Amino acid sequence: MSTPPASASESTNAAKPPSSNEVRSEALRRRTFAVISHPDAGKSTLTEALALHAKVISEAGAVHGKAGRKSTVSDWMEMEKARGISVSSTALQFNYSSSEAPESADGVDTVNVINLVDTPGHSDFSEDTYRVLTAVDAAVMLIDAAKGLEPQTLKLFQVCRHRGIPVITVINKWDRPGQTPLELLDEISERIGLTPTPLFWPVGIAGDFRGLLRRGLDAHAGEAVEYIKFTRTAGGAKIAPEEHLTPEVALEREGDTWAEAAEESELLSASGQDHDQELFLGGQTSPVIFASAMLNFGVRQILDTLVALAPPPRARLAIDDTPRDVDDPFSAVVFKVQAGMDTAHRDRLAFMRVVSGVFERGMVVTHAQTGKPFATKYALTVFGRERTTVENAYPGDVVGLVNATALAPGHTLFVDKKVEFPPIPSFAPEHFAILRAESASKYKQFRKAVDQLDSEGVVQILRNDIRGDASPVMAAVGPMQFEVVAARMKAEYNVDPKIEPLGYALARRTDAESTIELNRQRGVEVFERSDGVLLALVSDKWRLQYIQKELPELTLEPLVAATD
Repeated sequence: MSTPPASASESTNAAKPPSSNEVRSEALRRRTFAVISHPDAGKSTLTEALALHAKVISEAGAVHGKAGRKSTVSDWMEMEKARGISVSSTALQFNYSSSEAPESADGVDTVNVINLVDTPGHSDFSEDTYRVLTAVDAAVMLIDAAKGLEPQTLKLFQVCRHRGIPVITVINKWDRPGQTPLELLDEISERIGLTPTPLFWPVGIAGDFRGLLRRGLDAHAGEAVEYIKFTRTAGGAKIAPEEHLTPEVALEREGDTWAEAAEESELLSASGQDHDQELFLGGQTSPVIFASAMLNFGVRQILDTLVALAPPPRARLAIDDTPRDVDDPFSAVVFKVQAGMDTAHRDRLAFMRVVSGVFERGMVVTHAQTGKPFATKYALTVFGRERTTVENAYPGDVVGLVNATALAPGHTLFVDKKVEFPPIPSFAPEHFAILRAESASKYKQFRKAVDQLDSEGVVQILRNDIRGDASPVMAAVGPMQFEVVAARMKAEYNVDPKIEPLGYALARRTDAESTIELNRQRGVEVFERSDGVLLALVSDKWRLQYIQKELPELTLEPLVAATD
């Protein structure tokens, strides 16, 4: 693998503060996005293919390893490699020169900075994905050509809609048998109310992927502009060669297959399914690309579309509803905390998304939640598990701050005038388990591991006086989160944890005045979360309904559900 880029801001003159125009110019080059999908739709494979086409790796890895094919860059945990799933979010930053981008005034190709925040695909990690979606400006919605829209994709799309994040749709695995393209478009339109506007239409049915018909935009909307014919490479680990052919040559080469694709493209125009940038940014339409991430077909077209259509960083509303524009003084929001990425260093990375201004390594910023100064001596850009020191970063960039023990997801950093961005809500847990150390001699390491994983948000840690610190309770959206805790405690702290399921099914926010009476109730136990919130755990919904009916004066407030 080639060395990841240090920073796309190497030309910045550190001695002279950048002007407002410079900051805006740098922000315009940024594209910060996440890929959302149901498990096994090919998200990690696509992430790898995007990095390959940006020429920051020389060969794409695979989630399910073929002989001789390495694992993906973004899935760095041993558990991820072994099970072929993504259970953590990681950030990849790289430069990309779009083949569609016009040259600048001096004849130099525009180089864009891509910040790709990889997300967990499994539904048990919805909370981690939600945090990531607070840090991006666009999303790629990945759909399996055979399965169509699946439950986890629908949930994550609703989060994007709620947050006003424009969505580009990629229909993946077109090299395998699947539904017809028109059936898939109808499903998108009917189930999520989004008008699909294909930019690249498949030539060949699912399972016989020959290439893409590039549809025209603006005055040429709906026309077949060119045929991009792909050639397979051995194992699909290299960039697939492309031929760019005129429609006339395409008809000679592909005959009826091309003619059918061209006719379908015309039908799309007749039904109003041509791209409109304003409607796309307004969340009413979604550009569509057909691809095969495993074969690297259509991947360059995805990158080109992101560069051409996805929005650059924009102003963000603070908690008091005042906008923080990109050229305002520096501010950033922390969306992820992660330890254990480098076994050689017991450090803890806080990932922040730069919202405004310029970040300069070593600058002293203010932590909005505590009002205390925070030094940024150790700052990194991250490429999967690899990290490189970053000197400067601009709006849209993702920077990892090392050993930022005071920072948690949702926290704000700023300079100059105070700003605080809205916090990231914790989801309502649905699974609960007691956590203990198998060996009392490892109690110190056990406590350290529990505190670390709690601060990262891997699980919510609950405590009360009866159970004590030796037996905290883990609360999670999905049970696989408990497996991650066990695996990481063993790998990073050499602690064998003992996990015992706890017979509660619901959590409700309560208060100190209600605690005494709630603890008297059968099937109820009150705990304190690490952020000071009191949670009443209840055995089942019928018990909850009984208490609410018989003791309506008690506080039992619902939390944000993972499906909200």
